[in-house]
Amino acid sequence: MKKTFLILFSCAMISVTSTFAQENSQQNKDNIQDNSIVAPESLNKQLATLLHEWQIDFSRSNDKCRQGSNVLFHDSIYAKRLYDIPTEMELSFNQVVKQYIEMYANRRRDMVGYMLTIGNYYFPMFEEALDKHGLPLELKYLPVIESALNPVAVSRVGATGLWQFMLRTGRGYGLQVNSLVDERRDPHKSTEAAVRYLRDLYAIYGDWNLVIAAYNCGPGNVNKAITRSGGKRDYWQIYYNLPRETRGYVPAFIAANYIMNFYDKHNICPVESFQGMAALDTVHVNNQMHFNQIAEVLNIPLSDIRRWNPQFKKDVVPGNYQDYALVLPTNKVYAFLEKKNEITNYRKNDFITHRENTDRYLVSTGSSVSGGGADVYYRVKRGDNLSKIASKNRITVKQLMAWNNLRSTKISVGKSLIVGRRAVTRSTTPSQTDKAPVAEQTGNSEIVTKTTNEYYRVRSGDNLGKIAQKNKVTVAQLKSWNGLKSDKISVGKRLVVRKNTIKVEQPKPVQEVAETTTQAKENSSIISNYLKEQLEETGSDDTETNVLTETE
Repeated sequence: MKKTFLILFSCAMISVTSTFAQENSQQNKDNIQDNSIVAPESLNKQLATLLHEWQIDFSRSNDKCRQGSNVLFHDSIYAKRLYDIPTEMELSFNQVVKQYIEMYANRRRDMVGYMLTIGNYYFPMFEEALDKHGLPLELKYLPVIESALNPVAVSRVGATGLWQFMLRTGRGYGLQVNSLVDERRDPHKSTEAAVRYLRDLYAIYGDWNLVIAAYNCGPGNVNKAITRSGGKRDYWQIYYNLPRETRGYVPAFIAANYIMNFYDKHNICPVESFQGMAALDTVHVNNQMHFNQIAEVLNIPLSDIRRWNPQFKKDVVPGNYQDYALVLPTNKVYAFLEKKNEITNYRKNDFITHRENTDRYLVSTGSSVSGGGADVYYRVKRGDNLSKIASKNRITVKQLMAWNNLRSTKISVGKSLIVGRRAVTRSTTPSQTDKAPVAEQTGNSEIVTKTTNEYYRVRSGDNLGKIAQKNKVTVAQLKSWNGLKSDKISVGKRLVVRKNTIKVEQPKPVQEVAETTTQAKENSSIISNYLKEQLEETGSDDTETNVLTETE
């Protein structure tokens, strides 16, 4: 009898414990607490650094609003305000969200005051892109936690721009990145790319909280968290299975929505600036140009041009490569178009320092031999000028000035000027290395000196010594021409055994203009190829993926 009672009592306790666990799990979902969360990197940045990188002059600000002390509210007030915001996304309240609200309203209230003003420029741009793709407009606050609305922000792992794109992700969504241009810093192009990325993530998860989490740590990490939680697809139910930084990411986003809507309830005032931020337009630049040339000819502060065009990393618009859009004040666009040639040539040698040709530095006994050709010189006589010399040698004054690095048309008697180039025939020897093709222009064609290779296919029993002896070359030459690091060669391999120099006549090449990067075909699939690759990698156990913002 006693044994039967113990069994029944144990079963009852298990049932009660199970029920309590379910209720406790639901309660934890509604009242999550986490003392180990990591705030998004942008929220820890010093205000002085941000003011420098925002490049906005707040020194003459005239605050009409009186900023007072922070006001604390009961949790029910925070929850009610968040619930009442007209949003498609779920903005629920819990203790972690409260921590971020208090951080914005107290420790980072000065940053919020500045971001409210900067948001007047960026938020309409974000809303337009989000609305075009049918996404919730409250996503416009994502760059608040990503970059603190700083277009030149760079995280410790290299995520860049307002939307904090990693290099691979940015290129996967059509953003160009090279030494001079980084379109992750272009507010318009990066916003378009970010909206497409968010849309693709929503096609996978169908839940905006999971989308935001995946935006931060990558779909691979979110998928692992879903798996570890037994297949649950609620952000708050997989919360403790996510990377530490991502745990605070969604609460920080919810808090950003709160503070941007109810900043006045906490006595936070927008810090006004008298700098014009809205009356801007774009012009297309199709030749190389430095910001200093634009600033000095059009009388625009250099800092303003940098602020409007953060995508140009070195103050250079490489328009010779392709057309680029340059942002300028609307009232300066016409002046730019009218003075475009003047801007291009203004102190060109001072600001555009890359040299197109450096043959003139290789002068030796009257000729500059380089790549199979030699410069032809002319000694200036009394009565000569650049126009006469150019006409005599059937070239242009512009070519004369470029070849001789002349900054003006003044020349002195006796000066030697490069006026052309002649081909130099060289004997072909086995030791001759590859040379770049050298062109001698003749009318509508040019004679090009090229190097051709003779090949030998390795047979059974061959070695480098035998092959070198057969072809009357050295083993060292064979290894150099074929990039061999050892004497081992495989049967059937083709080896270069001789180099010959020949001249060929061909039409003058037509300079091609590089085409701008084409946008990905959106109709083929709602999910981009880049995102498909990311999802295919989720089978591995790596905790990091190259996404917008990676965690350590």
